[in-house]
Amino acid sequence: MKNRRRQIFRILVILWMVLIFAFSAQPADQSTEISLGVGKAVGKVLIRDFEQLSAARQTAYAEDIDFVVRKTAHAAEYAVLGILFMFALGNSWVRWRPLVSFLCTVLYAASDEFHQRFVPGRSGQIRDVLIDSAGAAAGVLLFVGISVWRKRREKNAVNSGDKSCFRKIIRR
Repeated sequence: MKNRRRQIFRILVILWMVLIFAFSAQPADQSTEISLGVGKAVGKVLIRDFEQLSAARQTAYAEDIDFVVRKTAHAAEYAVLGILFMFALGNSWVRWRPLVSFLCTVLYAASDEFHQRFVPGRSGQIRDVLIDSAGAAAGVLLFVGISVWRKRREKNAVNSGDKSCFRKIIRR
């Protein structure tokens, strides 16, 4: 069962990488259109009566937050990739799993930025690799933090004599 689960996560890693590649393969004007759409969606959530603003003001708002939207998307997509790598590696690399996951994610980020150099209107930037790396680190650290928290909780449950929780641990 665990091996099958790891295989599923390996497939998810590949699919997520394909999704990132597809976003990176979009020409600059298409990518800008998408991020401005996200910026307008953020405006609808954060600004009362945003929809009553003129189209020009809505677009101006989206343009104002475009950099933040793009860089947050970069960090988030690589945080997810880092987490997926953690699951995909399973317990086979327990000691090195966070480092291996982080490095695999950073290497993919660097290759993705290199790929963008060949897309019309796009450019590969070291800054984006650093932002992607920060996202990867956040994802891996989040995974490790939750894992440590869960293990401590299970250990405390066993030490306190909570038999129902002990049965759940045994079933794993």
